[in-house]
Amino acid sequence: MNATDIIKDLKGRKFKPIYLLHGEEPYFIDQISNYIEHHILSEAEKSFNQTILYGKDTDIMTAINVAKRYPMMSDYQIVMVKEAQDMKWGREDDDKKNINPVLSYLENPLSSTILVFCYKYGKFDKRKKTYKAIDKNGLVFESAAMYDSKIPAWIESFITAKKYRINQQACVMLAEYLGNNLSKIANELDKLMLNMDPGQEITLKNIHDNIGISKEYNVFELQAALTKRDVYKANQIINYFEANPKANPIVLVLGNLNNFFSKVLAYHYVKDRSPQNLAREIGVNPYFVKDYEQAARNYNWGKTVQVISLLREYDLKSKGVDSNTDHGGLLRELMFKILH
Repeated sequence: MNATDIIKDLKGRKFKPIYLLHGEEPYFIDQISNYIEHHILSEAEKSFNQTILYGKDTDIMTAINVAKRYPMMSDYQIVMVKEAQDMKWGREDDDKKNINPVLSYLENPLSSTILVFCYKYGKFDKRKKTYKAIDKNGLVFESAAMYDSKIPAWIESFITAKKYRINQQACVMLAEYLGNNLSKIANELDKLMLNMDPGQEITLKNIHDNIGISKEYNVFELQAALTKRDVYKANQIINYFEANPKANPIVLVLGNLNNFFSKVLAYHYVKDRSPQNLAREIGVNPYFVKDYEQAARNYNWGKTVQVISLLREYDLKSKGVDSNTDHGGLLRELMFKILH
């Protein structure tokens, strides 16, 4: 089940006695847990029947003891452990004389308790008896990190669900600029849509005006200048970056360029260069295949490998490894080596 399916069941009052929400992508974990926290019980019921615990401040036995209680003037109680990756889960070993009370509850949970573990930024160990007991008697949801190539489609579906539209260029720019942090993307989109009319199409201009990406001097325009090997434009952009370092941090610039040239390198290995196949093989929208075709013409296989090596070298230098040059100076050096 995905997050949408789980929330659909929750809306239909189809509850599991235990939920283990784990994985590297926190957005979907938050989406499910926020619904449980804010929509299952009425405000009056929450006073006596909703307990929020935090992993650093509790342990598994405390959570289980709370879960064993019966609700007051309600059909259900909610016990939620946030940041459960920081919780002390205890030992799992048991013997005939000492039954493990945690496993005992997880194997026979109260139907009137909704026990939720929010285990973020990593996967729960599937070999553990705890995991197996929850999987058998409750629901386990793994929130996997989303591949960069899937982000534009996710953005489009997110916006469509809000009854807005977005054009392809704007969608890809957002994905490239904001990375794969879904919570950050959703937050920026929500703020953007507050300034727009319902049903309106989100364009590059809306993004430039509301998300702080300069129209002429941004990492995507730098990418376009490098694609064309336009030395003058690339240096113009680098000068702007040097004057506005907070808006254009070097880590963002290097990360985006590394992603771009890695795809250019992938292009060189593709034999079937039909637009649809290229888009699939290098993980881009078909609309942008022509940009990679041009870049591949201007940077042969050997030069592309050299550029990727330079990007990694300057990433280390930007972190102080064998260099005390400021970030603006590093970017100027890097552009010279890429373009010559």
